[in-house]
Amino acid sequence: MRTIQGLPELRTLVGTKLGTSDWLTISQERIDAFAAATGDDQWIHTDPVRAATESPYKTTVAHGFLTLSLCIQLSQTSFHVADCRMIVNYGLNRVRFPSPVKSGARVRMHSELLDIRDAAEGVQATFKHTIEAEGEPRPACVAESVLRLFF
Repeated sequence: MRTIQGLPELRTLVGTKLGTSDWLTISQERIDAFAAATGDDQWIHTDPVRAATESPYKTTVAHGFLTLSLCIQLSQTSFHVADCRMIVNYGLNRVRFPSPVKSGARVRMHSELLDIRDAAEGVQATFKHTIEAEGEPRPACVAESVLRLFF
């Protein structure tokens, strides 16, 4: 994991890749828990038997929003900004799901700092996160996330 030495170093990293996360396996149990939490229990996510015969992927797939929600967890194994006392999700600029994440697949995330601007008590930073599923030619998720970092 990369440690960024506080706000002064972070400011110098606009336009650069910050790191790549560890691999994370997306289990059916995680998919089912997300379905239960969100109420999105469509069979393509939660019914392995039906998905094996009716889905074009021949297995269940993770929700796109589940994949997106992993940005925080995956970034925690990729980079850390020292002296940052709090981080708040501020929003998203753009999100795409070019390919599905099949149950049992491993994913990891590549992060880049696109922009940083002063904000009250800290900065507003825009990151590009690209989540890949192991062995797949296209990314599973590409998202621009906007975070407020407080120092």
